Amino acid sequence: MMILGKIALAGDPPKAQPPRPPIEVINRAEPDRYYYDGRLPHAVGVHLYQVLRANRAHPPEGGQQGWTYSHQPYLAYWNGKFYVQYLSGLYWEHEPPTRTMLTWSEDGRHWSKPVVAFPEYPLPEIHYAGYTIPEGTISVMHQRMGFYVAPNGRLLTLAFYSFCPTPRFSPNKGQGIGRVVREVYRDGTLGPIYFIRYNRHNGWNETNTRYLFYKSSPDTGFVEACEALLNDKLMILQWWEEDRGKDGFYPIDPSRVVGPVDLSATQLGVTTSKGSGKAFCFYTRPDGKVVGIWKNAYFSLSPDRGYTWSPIVKINDKIRSPGAKIWGQRLDDGSYALVYDHSATGRNRYPMVIRPGKDGYHYEAMFVINGEVPPMRYQGLHKNPGPQYVRGIVEGNGNPPGDHLWITYSVNKEDIWVGRIRVPVSGEVSEPVAQNFEGLSSIAGLEWWNLYLPQWAPAGIRQEANGNHYLLLKDEDPYDYCKVERIFPEDEAVTVHFRFRADQLPQGRAVFVEIQSATGERPIALRIDKDWLSLDHLKVKVSPLPIQTNQWYDVSLKIDCKAQAYDLALNGQWERKGVAFGEKAAKVQRLVFRTGPYRGEVPKWLAEMGEPKTAGLYREDLPCGGEKVEPIKVGIDDVEVR
Repeated sequence: MMILGKIALAGDPPKAQPPRPPIEVINRAEPDRYYYDGRLPHAVGVHLYQVLRANRAHPPEGGQQGWTYSHQPYLAYWNGKFYVQYLSGLYWEHEPPTRTMLTWSEDGRHWSKPVVAFPEYPLPEIHYAGYTIPEGTISVMHQRMGFYVAPNGRLLTLAFYSFCPTPRFSPNKGQGIGRVVREVYRDGTLGPIYFIRYNRHNGWNETNTRYLFYKSSPDTGFVEACEALLNDKLMILQWWEEDRGKDGFYPIDPSRVVGPVDLSATQLGVTTSKGSGKAFCFYTRPDGKVVGIWKNAYFSLSPDRGYTWSPIVKINDKIRSPGAKIWGQRLDDGSYALVYDHSATGRNRYPMVIRPGKDGYHYEAMFVINGEVPPMRYQGLHKNPGPQYVRGIVEGNGNPPGDHLWITYSVNKEDIWVGRIRVPVSGEVSEPVAQNFEGLSSIAGLEWWNLYLPQWAPAGIRQEANGNHYLLLKDEDPYDYCKVERIFPEDEAVTVHFRFRADQLPQGRAVFVEIQSATGERPIALRIDKDWLSLDHLKVKVSPLPIQTNQWYDVSLKIDCKAQAYDLALNGQWERKGVAFGEKAAKVQRLVFRTGPYRGEVPKWLAEMGEPKTAGLYREDLPCGGEKVEPIKVGIDDVEVR
């Protein structure tokens, strides 16, 4: 009897084993809600470039008035160019007029003037949910797919026309008109607009819409490209959210998931970021299985590239995504990455992080790729602050030169950005820093640097008359700054050297140089204005050092974390010794140059309550958000850390 008690009896039914989840995520650290970057380690070699700076006064896209709602961008690489498509609204989300814009770049840094890819669409009179939408009202656009590179080499761009009786309604709940498509030609021009799929279940078809059906196109190559897309079960699953048709076109209904469902996300008339079946993306594992990812951390596996799927499960206890999108991708070195906003509150859309994984299943490390949240310049309903709605390049939609991961996202739902992330993804370096900028033709060569570069606050490589190359930081943005960061080997005793030249520093503005720890402590912060080099981080008793503009200065810092103090030398003379840290740090790891003051702390009420549900509506337009200010110009050279 004792022996039998230790083994399974022949008649006992086998115990059911829980299914293996599509991915496994282990969190070793969580973000600090009181800081925009969560005080998490930063990834190495992240270049962030602003594609579009929304401007109501001086429209970058042309016209009399700038449209200041810009969101939901998509990225492709085709014919030697990057393409970004994004939604554009006059003021805010879910309110007409809206349209879809397109811009392109050869290098990912310099972008064309945006053009209208899908224009405003006047609606017929519509009776919906107890409302009457008058004839001539402009549609509200919403799409979860922007590009498709067909097997025959054609590039298609796509969008979806819908409507909202009020801004409190969502356009993506199946009530819309249909999905449109046009070709992007190699010379940058655009082909005619066609419908590729109508929402026929709502009565929309060839007889009551403004564009022809794609099959009527005389271009057989275009029709062939559309047919290839329609037969690609992975690609078209991105369409389900706005369509929600039950005609058998979709292989699954992704709103059917394991566990409870937030019904508010599926009811017509309710605007919510919750729910399932939203913002689908995917990547392919080494075993050939496809990992499907939806908003709100829903995951599934497909063994046959989209025809059948495992039960869709939610793992949001580990991926703390606040209703913004999640992106997953296989990288050029064979590893994998998840990119999303890992929220400390469940509502705030920051910081944006990357989770590298070797096999597409296990994800453990977490590094910040964007912890910047600039002020929102234009008020608008549903405008969440922060970097959000990240997308990469879908499998098949191109692969830029190099091994970098390229992404696109919006900031504050008003500006569009792209990011270039070094692969393999890491949060540390092992070699000392020795950067003199010689031999570099552009900032693209700063492989180990982190760059945050708004359009009005760029950085670039410049050459002096004597042939010397240096890094120039420029800033004429009233509400943002230029920031460059170099991660160095973490240590408790470090010597830092750099040269600076203040070519232009207007009264009341300054450049800041900081030494930070891997988790964001700021023990040292130097301030450079037109007259003084100040050692003033939380200190008022350390006398500043006089400086002049248009003159190079050598700065050396001898940092001792055991003593919690540092020495500073200017032009070879140790001018200040034993300066106490402004903030305790056991070790240091980052050198930061920034053209504006520190703004990394989240207001206490926002950190503890989270972004209000009426996101953006409680704010007001900032004055002169569309006007440049007198520029800062500062040169940096001969950076060494050892």
